[in-house]
Amino acid sequence: MVTVTHLPGAQPDPRRWWALAALVASMLTLGFDMTILNVALPTMAGQLGADTGEQQWMADAYVVVFAALMLPAGLLGDRFGRRRMLVAGLAVFLAGSAAGALATDVPAVVAARTVMGVGAALVTPLALSVLPSLFAPDERTKAIGIVSAGSTLGLPLGPILGGWLLDHFWWGSVFLVNLPMAALGIAACVLLLPETRDPASPTVDGVSTALTATGLGTLVYAIIEAPVRGWADPLVLGTAVAGAGLIGALVLRERRAVRPMLDMTLLARRGFSFNALAATLVMFVLSGLMFVLPPYLQAVHGHDALATGVRLLPLMGGLIVAARVAQPVVARFGSRAVVSAGLTVLAFAALLGSRTTADSGYGFAALWLTAAGLGFGASIVPAMSGALGTLPADRAGSGSGLLMTLRQVGGAIGIALLGSLLAAAYRARLDTAGLARPAADAAGDSVVAAHLIAGRTHSPALASSADQAYVHGMGVALLVCGVAALAAALLAAVLLPGDPATRRVPDAPGPVMAAPTEDVRQ
Repeated sequence: MVTVTHLPGAQPDPRRWWALAALVASMLTLGFDMTILNVALPTMAGQLGADTGEQQWMADAYVVVFAALMLPAGLLGDRFGRRRMLVAGLAVFLAGSAAGALATDVPAVVAARTVMGVGAALVTPLALSVLPSLFAPDERTKAIGIVSAGSTLGLPLGPILGGWLLDHFWWGSVFLVNLPMAALGIAACVLLLPETRDPASPTVDGVSTALTATGLGTLVYAIIEAPVRGWADPLVLGTAVAGAGLIGALVLRERRAVRPMLDMTLLARRGFSFNALAATLVMFVLSGLMFVLPPYLQAVHGHDALATGVRLLPLMGGLIVAARVAQPVVARFGSRAVVSAGLTVLAFAALLGSRTTADSGYGFAALWLTAAGLGFGASIVPAMSGALGTLPADRAGSGSGLLMTLRQVGGAIGIALLGSLLAAAYRARLDTAGLARPAADAAGDSVVAAHLIAGRTHSPALASSADQAYVHGMGVALLVCGVAALAAALLAAVLLPGDPATRRVPDAPGPVMAAPTEDVRQ
């Protein structure tokens, strides 16, 4: 069977830019959902009675499923048709969003977020893999950059949009906003996209997919439960060992497979593995920060949801600015120097942020948030570019898929681990003397719950103690972020190849992937 994208002299599809606009709308929606829920979590915690662990699951359910299913989802598109699976992914995402808007308790929200993760896992790789059927090589780089920028733009807009919705509507509106965007994407895909597939791609390995999902989910469960039960608890120890064992079994299975779904041999390439590690650690820190910051701004400082979203802009602004200027700096100084410098700036910002007190003004937070954003952007773009630049052309698809999966795993672990550290430190520092046992337990669940109880019991001392305990816990999480970033900077300086990145990727920290070059048109 002949595999082509564009034949020489073929007329480009006049509808291709409209189709691209639909794909951008879809990726923008996914970008919203990476950050929009973080602003809503304090409000949801108060109205649903969610403790810190349950808030972690509401955030992590989406990311864990996203990470576990992204690679098999891409292979399903190759096998059964990319347009078909892209429409299916948007439909699943729409259904999950509708369920989230109608949810009335924490388990329902977690279930809805899980369904949304399935849809996002289908949409993300396929939105880029259909581009070769629409655009000739001279337009394709621009198209990939535009789609990636759509997801990137959703990151800073998510908190602001979420804050505005929460100020005017109920918390379910942060899910409801996805419905028209997903519906538009479905209609545009059906009307504008050609069907393409690649029957030569590896088959979907159900066992490997199950090992990925269960291993990652079990490990995240152990990390989230540890602050409540203790690391020595048999259930926590058992699930942690089981999770590590399942992931180890996945690695062994993929290494022995003739055509692996996760190409582990790529990790033997120093340039790929250490750049991938740097990008994964950046996502670890970014996801953790986006989890711990909104309660600080809302509960401790008393800002509403919209004001919280606006106050997160220094972080996102620094990230986007640094990402835009990263490529020319890499061309001059090399990827190793830029990645190391970016991680060092990130470490400095996190360590500075760990000095925050309950009395610190927003100006101090804006300072270290801006520095953190600059560090994020300066490190993740050249790290991604450097990783992909080490791959031969025939491994670009599998390499980019593995890189994106590792990034999502880093995000899931970041929310679980940093959120758990914060919860443990918060409980240890909170003073609940004089409270009845049920009220004391509830106040220890989250800073939002503590403020609600302080209002009901007319106890300003409890509110003050909760603020100081939360800031202490946030400081512990930021200290871990700073140490991790500094260690990554040292590893990058010593172990990354010294040559500048040779393969250019779009100047955006969104889900950059190398698009396949072979398609079979239907």
